[in-house]
Amino acid sequence: MKLTHNRAVVLMVAVALMWSTAGVITRHLESARSFEITFWRSAFTALSLLVILPFFQGRQVFRQIRQGTVAFWISGVCWSVMFTAFMVALTLTSVANVLVTMSIGPLLTALLARIFIGHRIPTRTWIAIVVAGAGIVYMYASQVGDASLVGTLVTLCVPLAGAVNWTVTQHSHAQGHDVDLVPAVLVGAVISVALTLPLAFPFQATSHDLALLAFLGLGQLAIPCVLSVICARVLKAPEISLLALLEVIFGILLAWVGAHEVPSASVLTGGAVVIGALVVNELIGWRNRR
Repeated sequence: MKLTHNRAVVLMVAVALMWSTAGVITRHLESARSFEITFWRSAFTALSLLVILPFFQGRQVFRQIRQGTVAFWISGVCWSVMFTAFMVALTLTSVANVLVTMSIGPLLTALLARIFIGHRIPTRTWIAIVVAGAGIVYMYASQVGDASLVGTLVTLCVPLAGAVNWTVTQHSHAQGHDVDLVPAVLVGAVISVALTLPLAFPFQATSHDLALLAFLGLGQLAIPCVLSVICARVLKAPEISLLALLEVIFGILLAWVGAHEVPSASVLTGGAVVIGALVVNELIGWRNRR
């Protein structure tokens, strides 16, 4: 699938919109809770990818999984952590809290890349890390309840796993062994299913819940993950990072309009600080690379 730059940008905006639907849809579930939500979403994601991947990559995709390197399987584990922690976090704290906390992923990635593979961190990124950290602290300063704290810690697992995933795949690439992230998504979904199944009992999801979770598996995760990899072949990393931040804006707005989940003033202010730091950092980096 070949894309022009402009079409890739439009497609990446659509991807961010699809990613952002998780919060508002989760708020409309009737009976499914916590690990059962994660189990069903991951299960539907795995089933969807079993159909989608052979269509895009042929049956060789299954051979790639069987012959996967250590880095490939680490990537799969990281995807499983992201799938599981994200949905559990949505049951513990607000959509806005989850999305803003997740947005620090690029900064965590920069730190891990510096520590483990020696990537240099520009001064602008160090400043962005400090400013974004201050925004996160401010955001949660007025929300010190146990549920919010636990939700924050669970949410932090998502950008941390994403940072590990990127660092491992970049190190593997530097060694001459590329990791195909799309089959790794399937592996992550299967691992997530296996891990959450024992914790999902007794099943309480209604047919209404299953229909919504099936949409999350296909339309919020499987399809946009494949499309994002396709976009990454055309767009530069800073562009991907900036466009992916639209998930935060879309997600908060959808939860606000579709589930009447009004973000607090501290979340809006702290979130604006975090997003602002990320945007400025990426724009300066993008300009320097041109």
